[in-house]
Amino acid sequence: MTSLRAPALALAGLIVFLLIWEAIPYFGLVNPAFLPGPSVLPKAFWREVTSGAWTAAILGSLWHYFVGLFLGSALGAAFGTLVGMFKIAEEATAWVVRVLRPIPGLAWVPFAIIWFGVNPSAAVFIIAIGVFWIVFFAAQGAIKGVDRDLIEVADAFGFRSSWQRLTKILLPAAMPGILVGVRTALGQAWMAVVAAEIFGVAGVGQRMMQASSLLATDIVVIYMLTMAALYGLLDTIFVAVQAWVLRWKA
Repeated sequence: MTSLRAPALALAGLIVFLLIWEAIPYFGLVNPAFLPGPSVLPKAFWREVTSGAWTAAILGSLWHYFVGLFLGSALGAAFGTLVGMFKIAEEATAWVVRVLRPIPGLAWVPFAIIWFGVNPSAAVFIIAIGVFWIVFFAAQGAIKGVDRDLIEVADAFGFRSSWQRLTKILLPAAMPGILVGVRTALGQAWMAVVAAEIFGVAGVGQRMMQASSLLATDIVVIYMLTMAALYGLLDTIFVAVQAWVLRWKA
């Protein structure tokens, strides 16, 4: 019975939340045009799916998401590892990092449009920028946090070159920390998708802006819930992959 308590409470909490949400527009506390109740969402979702708009928007956003996530994570991990390994690299980039890091992803939108135009490459660029710094700092911290005793052991076994230290000692030891950064980047990239698409790139963000301009708030909520569900699925898959990669720790 104890094992069923947590899922039962979670289900009860969800039902109460849905009931409160349904009651707010039903009793006129908020205009239904501004906040649709959950009971109207299945019909709106079916209309969106049968029209083909939902599939097109999701596929477009997933393409931006995965390409931006991959580029940002790969570059962040590479540069973070480099800076973490070499003191001279850390010192040379210290002020560059301090200048660029606080700039939010949305601030790059004008440059994304100028450099790439209103097309998927611009959205990928904005997502990659948001992901880059998360993985960069995760990789840098993980590499710098590797026990120095391991480096001495590597020297004793003849792993004296930078490449040997990286592949045999530093990366395996730092991988848990790097993967934590990548997992955080999964969520950041997903949040950046809408911001990267609101200026006209086809995807969920563009579709949500179109719907909001027509006060089709049910469609907006449909895509909000879709994004939440997709992120939950992606995060679950990543946790499984992470466990497989780090199976040596078990």
